[in-house]
Amino acid sequence: MPTGALEAAESPALSLLAMSKSFGPTKALQNVDLLLRRGEVVALLGANGAGKSTLAKIASGVVEPDHGQISINGRPVRFSSPRSARESGVVTVHQATDQLGVAGISVAQNLVLDELCGGSFSTFAGMREIKQRATEVAAHIGLDLPLDEDYGTFGPAQRQLIAIARAIAAKASVLILDEPTASLGAAEADRLFDVVNRLRSQGVAILYISHRMGDIRRLADRVVVLRNGRQVFEQRRPLDLAAAIRQMVGRDLGEALTDRPAGPSGEPVLRLDQVQLRADSRPFDLEIRAGEIIAVTGALGSGKSNLLGALFGLRPFVSGCATLEGADWRPGGPAEAIAGGVFLAGEDRWRSSLLPPDTPGGDIAGTIALPHRRKWFPSGVIFAQRERVVAQRAIEELKIRCDGPGDTLDRLSGGNQQKVVIGRWQAAPCRVFLADEPFQGVDIGSRRDLIDAIRSRQGDAATLIATSDVEEAIEAADRIAVMRDHAIVGVHDLRQEKSDSLLASLGILEASEANAAKPQHG
Repeated sequence: MPTGALEAAESPALSLLAMSKSFGPTKALQNVDLLLRRGEVVALLGANGAGKSTLAKIASGVVEPDHGQISINGRPVRFSSPRSARESGVVTVHQATDQLGVAGISVAQNLVLDELCGGSFSTFAGMREIKQRATEVAAHIGLDLPLDEDYGTFGPAQRQLIAIARAIAAKASVLILDEPTASLGAAEADRLFDVVNRLRSQGVAILYISHRMGDIRRLADRVVVLRNGRQVFEQRRPLDLAAAIRQMVGRDLGEALTDRPAGPSGEPVLRLDQVQLRADSRPFDLEIRAGEIIAVTGALGSGKSNLLGALFGLRPFVSGCATLEGADWRPGGPAEAIAGGVFLAGEDRWRSSLLPPDTPGGDIAGTIALPHRRKWFPSGVIFAQRERVVAQRAIEELKIRCDGPGDTLDRLSGGNQQKVVIGRWQAAPCRVFLADEPFQGVDIGSRRDLIDAIRSRQGDAATLIATSDVEEAIEAADRIAVMRDHAIVGVHDLRQEKSDSLLASLGILEASEANAAKPQHG
């Protein structure tokens, strides 16, 4: 809650007044006001394309507004670059992992990157001095990654923590966090929440952009909602998040929940018998039936991605047996898995699924067609018109907001990029669809569109989704499998539970995790 001292503060730490910005005919922002006060966490909500990212980019010096005034502590300023914003005390931690650090240099060097670039270190500073300073930076959030390791070897969650530690070291007066927990597990998210609370107590103003209602319930002093480039809702604690969601998506949360079939699905498609993901993990069984969606949920490092990777041929099971429609399933790699009708939408879409905009085939049509070209065009001659037709169908079915199949992916919002990823794997017949964190950084409205698309095109395929967000799992799945220590430790059938409410199901899973965390005796 804001303190009396906060309310009495003469000037907000950051003021964005009458912000307007257009990109060609698209009006991204229309006369938006946003004030961030010292010691306040403001949650910025909105569907993909609502203007959140544009507003954050203006605040961080990436984009200049067409109209409007920016003020820091009551003093008008003009940001010509992210560096000028940072020098004014506004630091942003971006959602996109390619903007968080520099691969090819160590974690230690990334932690002090701003100081290295800003001249805080002498020209002759050695690694010992850099590592000593990096150790201090890491200690602020309890970051325990090996400082000598190449930053490029780490995944999205670790990169996010490194970037947050670096932002804190910059002593920001205004911190902008763009989907900071999208790729974090429960333990890492708790660590982040502790850091945010500590910074709030120190008077830092925080703009928290997130689609995760749990984050917002826990942290936000105030909620601001954008829709179609306009500010449509603002509320202080006590928060009515159902009202905020209605303003975001234009419908009640209850209407956004998926209608599930009443009974069991079809015949088994994929069966796991006593499989082990690691030599020290427990063996487990799992069966997925035709037309069924199972969500595997658990903390970061619980083994969700390893399970999907093993089914896609990225790594073998240590032991046990996997069968696909009764036949032994041991793909030698992704190409063999794709040929067998097992598709994987990877966790980090830019690293695993999307093509850079300046590469041949880097548009929507080429991105969707890429893994299917060998089968579609066995002669090696690519017919661009066929690719465009397939892409146009995906655009219409998944409600992708774009100008057409020739759009490059960098022009799309995160939710629309993810729709392209899903559209890629719906462009060919599928037996098993694997999706690793498919709703990461995706708003509630786009998440519903993705779930509808998966269900409508599922047919006799089986779907296995890995997600660390329990609410996402409940909305998407017929059954939820809880994973811990690289083993499935419990399965909940949302079609059979006596209480079908979202909160009751959340309680079941949270109790399961809490009981597992208790010390065991005997």
